[in-house]
Amino acid sequence: RSGSGGQPVIRGIGPSGASSNGDEPNVATYIDGVYQPDAYATLMELVEIQRVEVLRGPQGTVFGRNATGGLINIITPDPSFNFRGRIAGTYGRLRNDAGDIDVRAYMTGGVSSTIAADFAFLYKNRDGFIKDLVRGGTLGKKEAIDVRTKIMWQPSDSAKIIFTAQTTDYHSQENVYQPLDGNTAGRSFAGVILPTGPWQGSVDWIPRNDYSRHLMSLRTSFDLGVANLETTSGYTYSKVKQQADSDSSNIQIAVAGPMPFLTESYSQEIRLLSPGGGRLNWLAGFYAFHLDSSGVIPTLARLPGGVLGGPVLKPDVNTTSYAVFAEGTYQIAEPLFFTGGARWTYEKRDFIMYRDNNVLLIPKDKFNMDKVTYRFALRYQPTPDWNIYASYGTGFKSGAYNTITRSINKVDPETIKALEGGIKADITSNLRVNLALFHYKFEDMQVSARHPERVEYILQNAASSKSYGGELEVTLVPFEGLTLAGTASYTHARYEDFPRAQTFEPLAGGGNRALADPPNAAGNHMVKAPVTTFSFSPRYERDLGSGTFDISANIFHSAKWYADFANRFYQPAYTTVSGQIGYTVGQVRFTLSGTNLTDEVVYDQLRVGSQATDTILAAPREVKVGVEVKF
Repeated sequence: RSGSGGQPVIRGIGPSGASSNGDEPNVATYIDGVYQPDAYATLMELVEIQRVEVLRGPQGTVFGRNATGGLINIITPDPSFNFRGRIAGTYGRLRNDAGDIDVRAYMTGGVSSTIAADFAFLYKNRDGFIKDLVRGGTLGKKEAIDVRTKIMWQPSDSAKIIFTAQTTDYHSQENVYQPLDGNTAGRSFAGVILPTGPWQGSVDWIPRNDYSRHLMSLRTSFDLGVANLETTSGYTYSKVKQQADSDSSNIQIAVAGPMPFLTESYSQEIRLLSPGGGRLNWLAGFYAFHLDSSGVIPTLARLPGGVLGGPVLKPDVNTTSYAVFAEGTYQIAEPLFFTGGARWTYEKRDFIMYRDNNVLLIPKDKFNMDKVTYRFALRYQPTPDWNIYASYGTGFKSGAYNTITRSINKVDPETIKALEGGIKADITSNLRVNLALFHYKFEDMQVSARHPERVEYILQNAASSKSYGGELEVTLVPFEGLTLAGTASYTHARYEDFPRAQTFEPLAGGGNRALADPPNAAGNHMVKAPVTTFSFSPRYERDLGSGTFDISANIFHSAKWYADFANRFYQPAYTTVSGQIGYTVGQVRFTLSGTNLTDEVVYDQLRVGSQATDTILAAPREVKVGVEVKF
């Protein structure tokens, strides 16, 4: 998380800090083939999901839009001509007597012999669970409403057209920061109130994280005989208002917000695919993308006399991009397959900044770039249950502007070269093992940090970085009804050369001081990159005659990870435990579930700046009861 936006990290690769409008994450998110350009898309919840694909490493061919770290591809089911549906509701309890209501409904069916539709509805309302030390009561509440529908027209077996519309309205106080170990500039003032434990807030500005989001898409597929034609047209609109106390204390020192951001994007993709059945399977395509992003950003800090003041920044960023791509897989021999592909991307960006009463602060600046990325892979499949592979590919993330600053600050494109190999195998009918080894080499990785003095951010290029490691996934079914799944990962992610990395050190009176001569961060851990993680997920299911009983759990452990380039500030190692007990009778299911059962303190975000070292904590223990009815 960065304030109000989600920031996924894969193999140590992901955004390092601020969510600057117009700057897209380097772990991309797609929903039904439509690219989601802003960090707030990851906060959406979908009622009905067919599958989630997590693609690790650079996606330089088919999914090439700035995906140097990988992508999350979410696919929802198309409408069905057979009527079905479900209604589900849960009620949960957290600390400080906070309630949590979650209601979801889904229905699909045929409207005529050629038209089918579905409808999904979501309502969430969670009370505040963070103790407000200043005003009394609680902070951290959240409310969300989401409505989504698909309409599918299938005039023949060789044609399908699907229209999707979704609207989300989201209001929360999730961005409640609290100082880490009391490190805030407010500590030196009389009357300061400091938290003494987790899930406490002492802020003079009520946090705010509100957004509305609208999405429309049109997907078509046609069987032309000699090839298949697929198109995806997408439109997204999001309006975000967020506000956060920059010093995380009850003393008025600095505040960011309220900040309205507007982001509007259009995308069009056309793909031509081989009909299949031969030794060669291929696809070729064209992609066009346009984004407009603007904002109003008050940067208020304590002035002489104790009043808050500072400029109101009004950035505007426009991005236009085009790409052509192709990829094919050729069966060299019965068990041996070769895959090769390439993508050419052209990108143009322009940026202008006004302040206060539309006074020009930064004149219009623009740049353009183009890049060819590619991927090659060999796959050896001696049996249908064994797959041994090796691949080499490149990725590209375009240069970007910093929009939370008073002076021009842009970064060069980020590139990656990635080597990966592994095995995916069903060793026996009840044992599956997946092993992957990878080696990444980055040039000019784009990173961000807080400004040395002001309520702003800076963007930098880390000259060169390297990440290598491996992942093991094992699924075992020792006997019918019991499934044991475990994962382990190792990631060695280091900066190889990063001159003048923005660096802070704590001050005795609270807050931090930026070093006047920042050091080279060479050899330091990359931010948000734990060296090891482990998980264990057992599940047991048994038919009791009158119904089906099931019980499952998830235990996750992460080594510590660092939040700054100097590796002074970090999240300690932690372990979370969650679980669920369920009982299904016919079409009705009852559940009792719990998340973070041990009340582990986990940082969703850890900020380091001159005003404070502060953190947003993940939710504490929550216990829920639920019921779902299918029809």
